[in-house]
Amino acid sequence: MSQHADQIAWLETLRRTDVGRVGGKNASLGEMVQALARNGIQVPPGFATTAAAYWQFVEANDLRSRITGHLAAWDEHRASLAETGQAIRSLILQGTWPEATAEAIRSAYRELCRRGGGDDIDVAVRSSATAEDLPDASFAGQQE
Repeated sequence: MSQHADQIAWLETLRRTDVGRVGGKNASLGEMVQALARNGIQVPPGFATTAAAYWQFVEANDLRSRITGHLAAWDEHRASLAETGQAIRSLILQGTWPEATAEAIRSAYRELCRRGGGDDIDVAVRSSATAEDLPDASFAGQQE
């Protein structure tokens, strides 16, 4: 899995210091997994995609300037928050994963299946922003 370390991180390796790399929820999950393991409590395995993987997706699909343009329109009151969110959501949904990122996710999922003892295991998917749940701010519920 080390060849994908810039794009994938296993929860059991994450610490609070990884918020900028994997977001607040993922860093907290890593801390929880480690604390529970020290007490003999098993937690199902999991992995996070990194902020680097997100930015590779954004760059591969030439989204940065388009997202910035939509945010500027909202900031200048030329578009509503709902319109802005829908426009950005549409851009992201139309994007395609860079092959290296897609392979990192597929590879991590295969390893997750191996660790979980199945060939096609169910997973839970959560969003985790790198600027959420900071000591002086919380953005819970504001990310989709």
